[in-house]
Parts: sequence; C-alpha cells; structure tokens
Amino acid sequence: MDDGAPLASELTSSGLKRARVQTRGDGDEPSKENGNDWENQERSSDASDGNPNPEEREGSPDDLEEIRPKTKRNRAAEGTSDVPNRADERLIEVIKGDGRHISLAVKSWVERYENNPKPAMVELLMMLFEACGAKYYIKEEFLDETDVDDVVVALVNLARKGEVEDFQSLKKKEVKNFKENLVSFWDNLVVECQNGPLFDKDLFDKCMDYIIALSCTPPRVYRQVASVIGLQLVTSFISVAKRLATQRDTTQRQLNAERKKRADGPRVESLNNRLSATHEQILVIDEMMRKIFTGLFVHRYRDIDPNIRMSCIQSLGVWILSYPTLFLQDLYLKYLGWTLNDKSADVRKAAVLALQNLYEVEDNVPTLSLFTERFSNRMIELADDVDVSVAVCAIGLVKQLLRHQLIPDDDLGPLYDLLIDDPPEIRRAIGELVYDHLIAQKFNSSQSGSKGNDSEVHLGRMLQILREFSTDPILSIYVIDDVWEYMKAMKDWKCIISMLLDENPLIELTDEDATNLTRLLFASVRKAVGERIVPASDNRKQYYNKAQKEIFENNRQDITVSMMKNYPLLLRKFMADKAKIPSLVEIIVYMNLELYSLKRQEQNFRTILQLIKDVFFKHGEKDALRSCVKAIKFCSTESRGELQDFARNKLKELEDELIDKLKSAIKEVIDGEDEYSLLVNLKRLYELQLSRPVSIEDLYGDSIIILHSFRNLDDEVVSFLLLNMYLDVAWSLHSIINSETVSEGSLSSLLSKRDTLLEELEYFLNASPEVREGGKSGNQLACRVCTILADVWCLFRKTNFMSTKLERLGYCPDAPILQKFWRLCEQQLKISDDTEDEDVNKEYIEETNRDAAMIAAAKLIASDTVPKDYLAPEIISHFVMHGAGIAEIVKSLITVLKKKDDDISVIFLEALKRAYRRHVELSKSDDESLKSESFQECKNLAARLAGIFIGAARNKHRPEILRIVKEGIEYSFQNVPKQLSFLEASVLHFASRLPVPDIRDILKDVQKRTENVNTDEDPSGWRPFNTFYDSLLEKCIKNEGIQDEKEGTTARRRGRGRPRKRQNIEGKRLFDEHGSSEEEDSINTSDQEDAHAEGDKEDEEEDNVPLIHSLKSSSKLRSLRVSREENRG
Repeated sequence: MDDGAPLASELTSSGLKRARVQTRGDGDEPSKENGNDWENQERSSDASDGNPNPEEREGSPDDLEEIRPKTKRNRAAEGTSDVPNRADERLIEVIKGDGRHISLAVKSWVERYENNPKPAMVELLMMLFEACGAKYYIKEEFLDETDVDDVVVALVNLARKGEVEDFQSLKKKEVKNFKENLVSFWDNLVVECQNGPLFDKDLFDKCMDYIIALSCTPPRVYRQVASVIGLQLVTSFISVAKRLATQRDTTQRQLNAERKKRADGPRVESLNNRLSATHEQILVIDEMMRKIFTGLFVHRYRDIDPNIRMSCIQSLGVWILSYPTLFLQDLYLKYLGWTLNDKSADVRKAAVLALQNLYEVEDNVPTLSLFTERFSNRMIELADDVDVSVAVCAIGLVKQLLRHQLIPDDDLGPLYDLLIDDPPEIRRAIGELVYDHLIAQKFNSSQSGSKGNDSEVHLGRMLQILREFSTDPILSIYVIDDVWEYMKAMKDWKCIISMLLDENPLIELTDEDATNLTRLLFASVRKAVGERIVPASDNRKQYYNKAQKEIFENNRQDITVSMMKNYPLLLRKFMADKAKIPSLVEIIVYMNLELYSLKRQEQNFRTILQLIKDVFFKHGEKDALRSCVKAIKFCSTESRGELQDFARNKLKELEDELIDKLKSAIKEVIDGEDEYSLLVNLKRLYELQLSRPVSIEDLYGDSIIILHSFRNLDDEVVSFLLLNMYLDVAWSLHSIINSETVSEGSLSSLLSKRDTLLEELEYFLNASPEVREGGKSGNQLACRVCTILADVWCLFRKTNFMSTKLERLGYCPDAPILQKFWRLCEQQLKISDDTEDEDVNKEYIEETNRDAAMIAAAKLIASDTVPKDYLAPEIISHFVMHGAGIAEIVKSLITVLKKKDDDISVIFLEALKRAYRRHVELSKSDDESLKSESFQECKNLAARLAGIFIGAARNKHRPEILRIVKEGIEYSFQNVPKQLSFLEASVLHFASRLPVPDIRDILKDVQKRTENVNTDEDPSGWRPFNTFYDSLLEKCIKNEGIQDEKEGTTARRRGRGRPRKRQNIEGKRLFDEHGSSEEEDSINTSDQEDAHAEGDKEDEEEDNVPLIHSLKSSSKLRSLRVSREENRG
C-alpha cells in the first residue's frame, strides 16, 4: 500500500466501506456487532493454558487499506512560541509529563468541546490512540461517517507492522508515571463533564465504543491501555453516581417536607422536576457502567495477560465496595469467586483482598450469604495456596468469615495443620487465627471469664492446644512460636510461675500440662530476649536495631525480677522431673544477673547455683546435663564481683566432685560391680568437656587400663570412655597451639595420649563391634569409632603442622588402616531404615547414625587429611544407595572436589568401577532380584554423576567426559565379554552427553575393537555392547533428523525474536469465531511464555525428540547396522 496516498481517498474508499457493510446485517448497530464479534477474542477458560498456533497468530489483514495521517505534526514548529500555552499543549504530551497540568488541560479541552465538539472529539480520540502507542488521525469532517471497526482494524495493522510504542513498558523519566497520569486524565474528564457533556449521549458513548473495541484487539498494548481507561471510567462514574444519589436523597427530603406544607405549587413542581432529572441521570450513569462491564470487563477478566486480569478484579472489588446499590449482587460477585481459581497468584490475591474488604463491612454480610455458601470451601483451600502471599491473605479472609460466623469450626481442621508448615508467614497468619478464634475467642459473643484472670484463661486454652503435640516437643515449639506475637499471656511471667507453683490456680494442671507449660515458659523467655526458637530457612544471623535491643533488655529485666524469688522454688519442685528440669535450668541464661546484686538477692543466686549443681548430679540424661553445664558456665562468666567468684568456685567444686565420682565408679567396675555409675559419670564428664577443658590426667590412664582389662564392657561405656579420651587430647592440643612456649614434656605427653588413643581405636577397627555384639549398640560403638578416628586424623593432619616447630605432631594413617576404617563405615551404611527409625528418639542418635559415619569419611577428603585416591571413589560409589541424607552428603563432597580438582574424571571413573565390582560380586548369587537391583544402582550412579555435566558445564567439561568414556571403554574390553555390561551400566550415560562428532568417533572405536570377533558365540555376553552401540547410533540419527528438519523448515524456529509475519489475511479474520485470546499475543514480541517454551525446547531437544523422525532416518539406521555387521563378519 502507498503510505503517501491521500487521506480523504482512504477514508472514502468504497471497497473498504463495502467490505465492512457486508460483515453486518442490515440495521445492525456497529456497537452491537462490536460486542458480539470481539467477544470471540477473549481467552477460553477451558484452554487457558494452551499456546497459540504460530501460523494463526501471525496473520495481517492486508486486504484492508490502512488509514494513516498524510503528514506528521512538526514538533519543532510547535515549539516556536516564546511562552508555550499549557492549555494548548497536546493531550498526550500532558499525560506523558509530570501530571501537574492534567486538570488545566482537561478544563481547556472541555471548553473547546462545548464550543466546537468535532475537533475536540478528534483530539481526544487521537490522544487515546497515541496512548496505545499508535499514530492515527481522523478528519473531523469524516468523524460521524467513520466506522469504529474500520479504525480498529487499521490500528491493528499498525501494530502488526511494529509501528506502535508501548509507553507503559518504557523506563524513561518522562513516561515514568504514564499509567497514573492516564488514569488521572480520564478521572478529571468525567468530573469536569458531570454537569454537561457526560449526559449528551455522544461524547462518552463514542469514547466507550472505541475503548471497548480496543480492549478486544490482539495487540496486548492496546488491551492494556484500553482496560486501564475503561476500568477507571467505571470508577469515576461511580463517584458521579454517588454524588447524584446524595443529591436525589436531599431533593426527596425537601420534596417530602414541601408536600407537608402544600400539595401543589411551583416549588413542589420544581423539586419534582429536579428529582426526575437526577434519577434519569443516575439511570444513564448506571447504563454506561453496565455497558463497560459487559463490553470490556467480562472479556478482560479472563485475558491471557495476568496483569489485565488482576486490574479487572481489583477494580471490581472497588466497585462493589463503593457502589453496592448496583454491584453488590451475585451477578457481579461470581467473578470474584471464579478468579479464586486463577492460575496467576497475583490475580488470586487480588480476589482475596477484594473479598476481605467486602466482608469487613457488616451491612454487606447478609447479601453475601449465598456467595459464601458457594465459595467458602475454596477460600479455606487457599489458606494452603502454593503462593505464600496468597495463603496469608486467604487466612485473613477466613478470619473474616469466622468473625461473622459464616463457616463451621469443623471446616478449619486442615488450617490448623499449617501451624507446623514451613513458610513462617503462613505459620504466623495461622497463629493469629488460632489466637483470635480458639484462645481469645474474639468471634464468640458468649465468651466467659472475667477480665482479671484473662491470662490464666488464655494459658489454659493454649495448654489444651499443646496437648495435641505433647509427644513431640519440636512441634510444640512451632505452635508456641506461631502464637507468641499475639498472645500477651505468654509474657505474663508472674501468672505462668503462679500456675506452675499451684498458687490459687484457676485450672488444675496435669503433669502433661505442667510439662507443656514449662516448655512454653522457656520458649517465651527466649523469644522475649530476641532469640529464635524455630530455625530459619536461610540460617542467616538476625540483626536488631537499637530500639529492638532496648525492648529485649527490658524484657530480660522483667523476666529476672519475676523469677528472682520464685526460681529456686521452681527448681526445687521439679528437680526430679527429667522432662521439665532442662527447660527450667536453662532459663537463667536469659536473665540479667547484675540485678541480683542491685536488688540484694545474692542469697537467692547462691541457692540457684547450688540447686543447679544438685540437678547435675541427680540426672544422667543429655538434655538435663547440657542445660546444667550451660547455666553454670554462664553464671561463672556473666556474673560480677563476689557472685562471679562464688559461681567459679561452685564450678570447680562440681569438677572435683565429678572426678571423685568417676574414680570411685572405675574402682567399682574393677571390683566387678555394676557399670551404671561409670556410664552416668562418663556422660557428665563428656558434656562438661564439650564446653571447657577438665584436667583428667589420672583418669586417662585408668581409662586405658579398663579398656585393656575389660574387653566385654558395655558398648555405651566404651563409647564414652573413648569420647572423653579424645576430648582430653583435643583440649591438650588446643592448649599447646595457643601457648607462646611449648615444653618438650607437654609435647611428649600429648603424643603419648594420642598414640594410645589411636591404638585403642585401631583395636576396634580390627574387632568390629558389630561382629562382637551383633546388635544396635554395636552399631553405635562402630559409628563412634569411625567419627572419633576421623576427628583425631583431622586434628593431627600433617598440613596443619608442616614447616612449624610442631611438625612432629602431624599424622596420616597408612593405607591398611584407612581401608579398615572405610569397611567399618560401610557397615554403618548397611543399617536398615527401619533400624534407624526405631532409634530416632535415642540420646545422641544424631552422633551415631549412618549420616554421621558418612560425614566422618567425607570430612577426611574435604580437609585433605588422607589421599583421595582410595577413599573418595569409595564414598562417591555409594551416592544413590542409601537415601536422600547420604546423597546430600556425597553431593556436597563432589562440590568440594570440583572446586579443588580441575580433573574429577579419574575419581568418577573409579567410583563407577567400584560400584560395578560390587555388582559383579552380587551377581554370583542366585538371587535375581538382588542382581537386578545392584545393576540398576550402577546405572543410577552413572546417571547422577553424568547429570553434573549439564548445560554449559557439558561443554566446559567435555574433556573430562570424553576421558571417562574412553577409559571406561578400555576397562570394559579388558575381559571380553564379562565386563561389557559396564558399557551399558556406566559408560552410556556419559557418552550420551557428548556432541555428535565425538559419539561418531566412539562408535568407530568400539566397532574397530569388535573386528574379527564372532559375537554370536555368546549373545547374552555381547547384549550390553549391542545396547550401548545402538543407543549411541540412535542418538546420532536423531540429531541428523533434527538437522534435516531445520534445513527443510526454517519457519518453525527463528530464534527468540519476532515471529514471522503471515501475509494476505483478511481483516475480518481478526475477529472471527475461531479467534482466541492466545492469538492476541502474536503482536507482543517479548512474551515470556513463548521464549521460555522455546528455550526449554532447545535445552531438552536431544533427550525428548523421538528416536526416529522420518523414513529417511530409519533407512540410515538400518544401513549403518548392516555395514557394521558386514565389517564384523
């Protein structure tokens, strides 16, 4: 088409008008046809997830002539005036500006419209088109004859040619607030016209026709701009309608008052006329709102663009809330309910927030009853939405429903499970719901209980909830953490202490409740001083500002004052209770000890320390002992003056008494008495040594004597003897390293103790505890031996002391010891999951399970303590055999090795060989399922290791992959055909990662190796080789098929740029019955859905394309196979 053709001839083109007339029946109004035809452009709800066909999306109606301006406005000419007149500035420039002159521009335009409507209307429509990014001009003399459909088709043609500009996507400073200014302009226009042109049935009717038409076009930018304007018009119409409604009510009151004075008269007639006129205007406004709703909203609320859908739902929520007279009915509410299922989280969130605002108004609730009945289940389901922000908002909506008693309590069961959900935002929101509904019972009008005992009532209800989690303290802590922020009673320290001490309790506590209350008290104390009681998902350290730190310090003082006199009472009361005492003892760590001096409560402090010491010797469980050590150590370091001296003396007394008890217990064992006293005191010493050095020189020798003399000691006793010996060695090394001068005697003593410990550990390597005992305790001792050995080797690794005065301390185990160490670790890996599950609640289980054994072995490699030639492949060969925990450990080790080693292929290949050798050993058995399982494990290992080389890493590590493949092939052919299964099990996964030229070289290599070999003599032995060869051959053919397809059809994939245009498509096809809103995206060249789909297609092409694409490829495959067989023969 000639772009320079005269505009008048274009507008009066008889062909164009006939084409448009033929598409409508006689007497049909254009506006009606617009609504019916363009309705087909919306996205079908049943096919909302589909992608448009490229051929259908790329059409361009060239049979319709494009209407273009003959000349463009000369901006330079516009700027020739010395002082520009803001009132005469182009409307689009006003909108693209800073927005300060919008009101003035609107007033000026309204004046021009009232003086001469047609030029002003053309100016307004041009602004609308330019806001959409299109340059299009209508002559004012043809304004009335111009068909809306013709104009919109021409605008779509401009978009198809790429001659549009999307102002909303630009980030230039001058259009930063483009959308806000556009909305402001139309809002000002409605307000300015409310006393005149708004009701002339011409201005806004024509504007709405164009806006509705543009909102149903394929170009996304048109739909975005038209939707923004159309939705804002309804919002602005509502403000006018509300003003008119207020005016109508006032007039009605005046009329009623006047009629009481006189039945007739000019005043009554005037008021009647005013009332009728106002009512008519309201009806006109309502009809205009309905027109936009049916013409724009009902199509765009399911647009393919989630931003448009979100805007529609947000606007609908505002309309219903601000103008319930028209919109608060099921006809409109249903759209909010339907979009609760939208695939976009932002749209679902907008619907939920809109409903929250509606339920907030008491007067709306009766009208919402039917809607609530229909959609309440979906609202509850959204509380567990995949998007956290939607779930949090939905929980707030459920609170609104509960407040109005619109849903039964029985429906809330699934929500309470979210108290222990992972995202903290959801847990907090559910915690607030639980507090409001179950604890404070804000939604229950018949709430009982006087104000004076609210804390006890709330705590009693909280304890009822915690009873559900009594068997799992960790879950209890989660629930406490969720509710803590909202429940003031948890910070009522005096009330909690009073309930624990049974001082006039409103509720009689059971033992279970008392345990839960002590957990609650301890958790609440920690929360009050700013400590996390639930681990964060990111594990980042928390930072607090000055105000927060002041709050925490004030809370610490309040806790100390409340506990000062009652703390000893609590310790005495629950001293013998192993479930409660750990939490109670550790509370002192979060108290301000200086207050004991300031408040003259020194005696209470001394009493507390004595009670903690008594607890330490009364209990032998890990939690109680650990709490006591932590508490008494805190007191000895954080207290001041005489109190600190007292605490340190008490700690020294505790150590001395413990040493005496150990010596006595050792003597009892030597005399043949029970080992229990020795075990308990060894545990106490272990917990003490974890935090501070304890001088046990004499005990070290006694421990060696017992281990040598009594080889039948209980495994747990042996474990703690070895642990305490190791900790003593570690503290001795720490002392030497941190000393300025090191004596020869201290070095010799340390070396003697280390060597003695290693001798004992090596004894247990040679006499496996599992073999000796055959039970679970044997497994735990074996794990202890592995972890202690690894820790000792790491402490004394040669690299730590190389080229120093302490070089003689360096140690590295020899190969036989390392092999025995790994065999013992392997025994732990064979422990069944059922056995580990049974032991999950045992003390120290986290230190004696198979994960601990694997970590010990991996640590030796990661820290370069031992050579990686032997141990690293052994560890990696167990990558996929023992569940997710072991897999994560091995994966972390591989990450470390990749950072340290440029070539990890040697380790990977050796790991594959070790796994394969295990399979060969198992293949000697008659158990077919065992053989099949071991072979599958080899394949899984190869797949996981090969999977490390993906994407860019595949090209970067091509030499390593090639090396694994070549050496793997060499290994497979060392013992033909017995080891050929290694090709299928291990090598194939790596070979498949190579580019086609490398694969062809590999095929030639293996084909050459089989020359002059009769493979038919042992078909089963050569089957893995054939599988390997055929799989790689198909890989080559597949890629050839893809290449052929690329050469034959280049239109399917043209990179990530603009799709190809399709020429000669009739304009009416844009709005025909086969259209869908998927097609509407064809104009937008930056659609992320298409780009992602295409990217994924490229990345996965090699793996997901069918093996044989065409008959040509099949014939190639057959011919290559025939040639291979001929060469072999």
